Amino acid sequence: MAADKRFSLVKPTIDTPYHIDFDWWSKSEHNWRVYLRNYLSPEHQKVLEQSTQETFDVVDPETAQVSQADALQYLLMVHYARQDTFLNESSSLVETIFRLFLSNGNKPLSPRKMGERLHRSPEIILRTLSGGRVYRGLRPYQEH
Repeated sequence: MAADKRFSLVKPTIDTPYHIDFDWWSKSEHNWRVYLRNYLSPEHQKVLEQSTQETFDVVDPETAQVSQADALQYLLMVHYARQDTFLNESSSLVETIFRLFLSNGNKPLSPRKMGERLHRSPEIILRTLSGGRVYRGLRPYQEH
């Protein structure tokens, strides 16, 4: 609850970093796993449905650090998000931003950086993301 209050007290700027807050998805009535499966091909949907393993170990090639990865997120970020057609600038602004975060491994980006990458106005991105409604878990990034 304290984290939610911090978001409402700080007015974001075009340099405030954002990300997909998957905790928001788990606390909302939306199921992010169902939503993200819509991005997959029927073949990959079937494979994930048949799998009993939702997470697996991933080794960082630079640090050799082992971490757990969600199979669905990993598949989207390393396969689908790298396809030339994944970032479709003719999609809605929220959809395009959401896909941008999937394609960059959900690394925080400011509206200024998003605007540069998407050829969109940072001010419009900021207004969209900082309004009263949270779209698809796109929220300011807070380091833990």
